[in-house]
Amino acid sequence: QVQLEESGGGLVQAGGSLRLTCVASERTSYVLGWFRQTPTKEREFVAAITWSTIAYYSDSVEDRFTISRDNAKNTVWLQMNSLKPEDTAVYYCTADRTMQAMRSGQGGEYWGQGTQVTVSS
Repeated sequence: QVQLEESGGGLVQAGGSLRLTCVASERTSYVLGWFRQTPTKEREFVAAITWSTIAYYSDSVEDRFTISRDNAKNTVWLQMNSLKPEDTAVYYCTADRTMQAMRSGQGGEYWGQGTQVTVSS
């Protein structure tokens, strides 16, 4: 069972940047991704990346966020630039065998506990 631990959330002003980090408990070839959720919205797909570093993004973040991974370090990052107040959410790291699970909005087999990102206007 893969355990995922996120870090890097915090409070930032609009237009600022944050980098989220997710470390997996073991080496994995799974697709790694990020979802986010607010109290008033359903959980939504943000970005995901395959073992071979093919990445996909939601339309709302594609020009501002960058996902990357280091397989040797069992780590995936989400670099978030030009942050907007509507990016405020709890961000979750997730892992699954398929990219389809990510892009469908279902999410992965394994989940982290989440990290809060708050963007002030």
